[in-house]
Amino acid sequence: MTLTTRGEVFLKVLAAMAADERIVDDLVRAARAEAPEVARLPEAETRRHVALLFSAGLASFERAGDPSERDFAEAARLGADRAAQGISIGGLLGAIQAGRNRALEIAVQRARTAAIPDSVLLEVLLELDRYLGIMERHVIAGHRAAERDLAGSRSAAGDRVLRGLLLGAEPAPTPPDLTGAGLRPDGRYHCLLSEVADPARLRAAGRRLVVGGGLAGTVLGRLAVLAPRLPGPDALDPGLLMVAAPAWPLPEIRGVYDLCVAALPVAAGSGRAGLHLLVEHAGDLALTAQPLLAGLAGAAVLGALHPGDDFHRELAGTAMAYLDHGQRLDHTAAALHVHPNTVRYRLRRLHELTGVPLVPGAPGTVLATVGLWWALRTWRESPAGAGPGGADFDA
Repeated sequence: MTLTTRGEVFLKVLAAMAADERIVDDLVRAARAEAPEVARLPEAETRRHVALLFSAGLASFERAGDPSERDFAEAARLGADRAAQGISIGGLLGAIQAGRNRALEIAVQRARTAAIPDSVLLEVLLELDRYLGIMERHVIAGHRAAERDLAGSRSAAGDRVLRGLLLGAEPAPTPPDLTGAGLRPDGRYHCLLSEVADPARLRAAGRRLVVGGGLAGTVLGRLAVLAPRLPGPDALDPGLLMVAAPAWPLPEIRGVYDLCVAALPVAAGSGRAGLHLLVEHAGDLALTAQPLLAGLAGAAVLGALHPGDDFHRELAGTAMAYLDHGQRLDHTAAALHVHPNTVRYRLRRLHELTGVPLVPGAPGTVLATVGLWWALRTWRESPAGAGPGGADFDA
């Protein structure tokens, strides 16, 4: 196939796919659905590599002739990164092949929509399949080379101990394993977790966090640390967000790790980098663990409101601010940049529409207040145009 034909046929299809975030998301979903190991990695990590491989593919096809080794540098790096993260070659290939099949399917659909003749389409698909096969071989080579480099290394041994403690995916570490990794079997350790996609940065950040003892390494693409003491501000990379749990015995640390994983997106939603104590987000974690109950609470308490009505959303937002500011009219008004009488009026209108007893001076128990706050947050997070529980009114 000449470069001109390729430019007229394949590059336009591939470039449009690479530029379409929905297509990238589709390939990420396909890869994660096929490979449970990969699905346990941060989604952003899978998405980053899909986008990089797309870019490498475009660069390769823009040049005439056979692809060079540099065209597959990202593929080899992907294999090496996954080996360092403890992903097996089988899990990695399952994800790649699922993404590959989905990419071919979408390319065929788009080519036919563009009325490309079948003869041209077949020629393009054969070329694409050849390229993807070479890419897959470089991923495997990168994974195997990294495995050889990691075998017997201290960092790999430490990662195995961390995975055994935090995932239970490998044989449970023995007391000599723990001691060899720098952990006391009878010690209590803080579990710290961060989303660090770059393996080089991950290792460097981990080393700074265990200067006073403990163990740092990679667990499913995340930086995981077991430390006897919480780190000081100077030990964290600038801009790094990290969740830290209270010190806990090693035999029970796996459940603590699971809570830290769940807390990462909650902490990220705050928009604040630095150290986040797990207990700071205990309320959010407990509430988000029951999404169905949250939807039922929102529908039951605020069923008279419509998420698509701007005034209704204003009322709910004012009520949330009122609860978040200690049910103080003056503090709520200052936060919303309105007069206290405006806050009072909105709370009264909310009460008239829903019966919610959220008026200044009204008594309420702590549990009732928490339940109301939860219902308000759930309702506000429902998409505009959706009814109670997220159902579309037009459905």
